[in-house]
Amino acid sequence: MLAAACLVVGLGLVGGAVAGAVITHTPHPPAPVADGSPQAFAQARDVWRNTPVDKLFPPSVDGKNGGPGGADRSWTRIGVAAPARCTGAFDPLLQQVLAPAGCARLLRATYVDSTSTTVTTVGLLVGSGQAPAMNALAKRWTDQHLGERIDLLPKPVAFPGTPAARFGDRQRGSWDVQVSADLPFVVYAVSGFADGRTVPQPQPADKADAQGATTAPAQAGLGFDATGLASAVDDHLQTAVAALRHPPTTGSEHHG
Repeated sequence: MLAAACLVVGLGLVGGAVAGAVITHTPHPPAPVADGSPQAFAQARDVWRNTPVDKLFPPSVDGKNGGPGGADRSWTRIGVAAPARCTGAFDPLLQQVLAPAGCARLLRATYVDSTSTTVTTVGLLVGSGQAPAMNALAKRWTDQHLGERIDLLPKPVAFPGTPAARFGDRQRGSWDVQVSADLPFVVYAVSGFADGRTVPQPQPADKADAQGATTAPAQAGLGFDATGLASAVDDHLQTAVAALRHPPTTGSEHHG
């Protein structure tokens, strides 16, 4: 009996030692994913699942020198659409052009400018395609100047009871589409007037932003709205991807 008791105690000590080793052992962190690798490209897709909406579509955006004549401009978010598929979010031909990117998820928010004169929908397409297809799409978009074509427009998102309540296809005045060459994302923005007026001839943002442009979208700053908000969301997206791929280390918190 004494021998048996010693065996039980011995096993308890060994078990405790093993448990202690498990508790105190610090596992080796996973090997970092190399920038530009297929693994990094795929990992970036998770940004929409792991990033709060306010980090991708801020409640307010300031655009210093972001308006006509270098005037400051600011925008306030008035609605966020539920994550969705891409069906129906683009004019048919643009849907076809963007098809190589695939569509894992589409995120959208609509903003109003500080004077409640203009409204802008910003979208983030999270692609499901592979890196070579995305790179080829970005090259085609640039080489063929597809951003200038009036038949390749994204659609706005209206929110009842807001300045964007009447923001539909016929109200689109300017747009900007930014296709990433090395990440699975397409960021776009489309802008119009908050009073619901139609725009017979929409103008791409780079044309509407040009010095001396006299069209209605240009004079209202619709191109600046599209470019400013698309670029702001893209900046927040890049920050979110960097945080996802290189999270801050917490080991130093256990010292001292």
